[in-house]
Amino acid sequence: MGDVGEPVKQNGEPGEKSKGWATPLGIGGSRLVVAAGPCMLESLDLGLRVADTMSVECGRRGFGYIFKASFDKANRTSARSERGPGLEVGLEWLSRIKSETGIPVLTDIHEPSQAAPVSDVADMIQIPAFLCRQTDLLIAAARTGRPLNVKKAQFMAPEDMSGVLEKCRDAGASGVVLCERGTSFGYHRLVVDFRSIILMRALGAPVMFDATHSVQLPGGLGASSGGDRRFVLPLVRAALAIGVDSIFLETHPNPSEAKSDGPNMVPLDKIGRLLDDMKELDCLTRSRIGFAGMDWPDEG
Repeated sequence: MGDVGEPVKQNGEPGEKSKGWATPLGIGGSRLVVAAGPCMLESLDLGLRVADTMSVECGRRGFGYIFKASFDKANRTSARSERGPGLEVGLEWLSRIKSETGIPVLTDIHEPSQAAPVSDVADMIQIPAFLCRQTDLLIAAARTGRPLNVKKAQFMAPEDMSGVLEKCRDAGASGVVLCERGTSFGYHRLVVDFRSIILMRALGAPVMFDATHSVQLPGGLGASSGGDRRFVLPLVRAALAIGVDSIFLETHPNPSEAKSDGPNMVPLDKIGRLLDDMKELDCLTRSRIGFAGMDWPDEG
């Protein structure tokens, strides 16, 4: 479940985990990894289409790729909103996507009882932001042996993720990625404090930046959440200039018809332009200036 490698350098010096750290599915290794897919598993055909397209586009630019989609959106604003195909059908679709494309898959769980069956299919398990402090959920996910992607809650300080990381590691997690997805700024608004990327990476874990949920307007449409995809590209540019191990994106062929999170998803036919910008900035950061750290680089 991922190798062990040296972190990308910060300000020209090795990262704080000088003895190496886990790089689940390559995240935290020598190249950028993109986790992307539709917000919800709407159909098998949609999942296959997005997975195939993203795999080709990421491959052209030398990025690693993980397919991401949810089988159950258990935290929708309204009880009347669609939630997805459910555990049994959703895992069947994810298994088909994985076997037919050869792409690793990532999906989220909301209850400890889901951890074991999901681990039979998913290559990585995601913990939603709202649930990242739930000890029983973290332990159940960690004990599966699958690496974890844990999203930082919108109400948490980045340094407070140290306790989350400790819970996962104490329970035997094979690798943990911490994910920044925006911070609550009053009602219906998120902002991104980019210091979070640096602070969470200093805890000794690779960091993923969720660019599409960061532009979400939680509950902003009354019965559902809104969003503003116009800011996805600027936020991605900022994250990559700082230095980040992975980018999380949700994408759909027709976001206006998506059953969940349409306003903040990237249209699938626009993904190439976004990945081109990502390639330029990621190469610059990794090859020349290094990942930003909390110390000033040595002069001379």
